[in-house]
Amino acid sequence: MQKTLLFVIALLLVFPSRLQPQSSDVIEAGKFSAEDAGDALPAGWKPLTFKNIDKHTLYRLVKDGDTTVVRAESMASASGLIRDMTINLKEYPFMQWRWKVDNILKKGDVRRKEGDDYPARIYVVFEYDPGKLGLFEKAEYHLAKLLYGQYPPLGAISYIWESREPVGSVVPNPFTGRVKMIVVESGAENLNRWVREERNVYEDYKKAFGEDPPVISGVAIMTDTDNTGESAAASYGDILFTKASIRP
Repeated sequence: MQKTLLFVIALLLVFPSRLQPQSSDVIEAGKFSAEDAGDALPAGWKPLTFKNIDKHTLYRLVKDGDTTVVRAESMASASGLIRDMTINLKEYPFMQWRWKVDNILKKGDVRRKEGDDYPARIYVVFEYDPGKLGLFEKAEYHLAKLLYGQYPPLGAISYIWESREPVGSVVPNPFTGRVKMIVVESGAENLNRWVREERNVYEDYKKAFGEDPPVISGVAIMTDTDNTGESAAASYGDILFTKASIRP
């Protein structure tokens, strides 16, 4: 199932408006800890589902100790949660988040279409920029606009928890070169514990695509196992963009 291609198309249908950047040192993309536990989705986030994938991952706001987080449970399913927001990476280059994964996928493989599943991933989606496309690609985007009423995003970075690929690997998605996969965690060493992450998304984009990034147009989380047919569970904590690194 070409889920990643469907992901890019699905973004057309979930970005009807834009949130403006905050005038502070921090942009809170996902302030899950401020939510109440329950079945409702976090504020500002909406479901991301895919045509021809009927079985969806379950997302819930739950308590983990004293903190509210997003809990994801996937059983041979695929769907995500997404938030549309405009972020200028020149001003807010760093993204911080924390996540916890219950298990890795035995058949997961970032380099194969059949293994394009992950217990946890965070997408950063980039706005269409005609200056970064060749003539043929511009024609494809123009056709998409005629079909859907707006341009699809230029591309995306997917930060993933992989099964075996080394941490730090940058791999083109097996379905489309417009999505680059960056392995942030790999294997079972950190299972069932909260792991705090920080990425310089500005530099990651330059490394992955060989050019300066356009504006961010959205952020998504996804736990999916439809290709492998396995099950996975993960928890997502707050997701922030900052002007400076907060690592010690």
